[in-house]
Amino acid sequence: MNNLTLKQLRYFEALARHLHFGRAAEASAISQPALSTRIKELEQSLGTTLFERGPRHVSLTTFGEDFAVRVREILRAVDELGDMARAARGGLTGRLRIGVIPTIAPYLLPTLIGELTRAHPEIDVHVRETVTPRLLEELEEGQLDTAILALPIDEPTLFEIPLFDEALVLVRHEGDAHAPIPAKEQLRQMNLLLLEEGHCFRDQALSFCSVSSPQPRDGLDGSSLSTLVQMVGAGIGVTLIPEMAVRVETRSAPVVIGRFEGAEPTRTVGMVWRKTHPLAAQLQQIAGIVKRSADMLMAG
Repeated sequence: MNNLTLKQLRYFEALARHLHFGRAAEASAISQPALSTRIKELEQSLGTTLFERGPRHVSLTTFGEDFAVRVREILRAVDELGDMARAARGGLTGRLRIGVIPTIAPYLLPTLIGELTRAHPEIDVHVRETVTPRLLEELEEGQLDTAILALPIDEPTLFEIPLFDEALVLVRHEGDAHAPIPAKEQLRQMNLLLLEEGHCFRDQALSFCSVSSPQPRDGLDGSSLSTLVQMVGAGIGVTLIPEMAVRVETRSAPVVIGRFEGAEPTRTVGMVWRKTHPLAAQLQQIAGIVKRSADMLMAG
């Protein structure tokens, strides 16, 4: 077997992650035919097949699945060598890969990116927006340096730091502007619109309403807070959104915001990263910038 190269391993990992030649090629910044050629060369070097190729799908072979686990360990270790060198030099420079959940990203990122680049102009920020389970997986695999999401996470390999608490507010059609704010017990009987499965904000909304799972309602779950608010504006039901989303999501919909009396529902937003990350001290500094950016957003 010829010596394997890091570039070959990165091409393999991209295809193993996306299971699609086009998306993997785009992520790797090469053409699809070139990626296909590199994967074939890797398989020839190994003397075995890594992927099963069908007309409509790509999947890992049994050996490919085992190979992927080891490759991700190797690539993470290589990346951490670079991070160790950056930590030894001090300061905050180079690539910073941040994951953010969809119920935070559109609202916090514009302020955060500006604050990051002003405070540390040498940082090259890469942002990944996806749901919490995927962010945690990519953190563990070393594809992300840190993630901004709702806490707690309670993963033994991850360090988490709470940054701020945020209220959840009720969104109703503007025709209900003068109606009393319903108690959470009443929300259980209303047409409560939720994000689709996989979003932690869905679970937070259900927890506040003390509902384990809503009745099946085809077509009434949304993929984004924007979709939910527009559905409320169409008179379909009510929903909950985080306070940071109010200004953006309600400006173009005929809706009103209501706050609950008594114990207001909240979520805790924070940052997480691997406990073994060489840039842990620098990530603590980034956490301070995230908190400052959130304070500016809430005040503004």
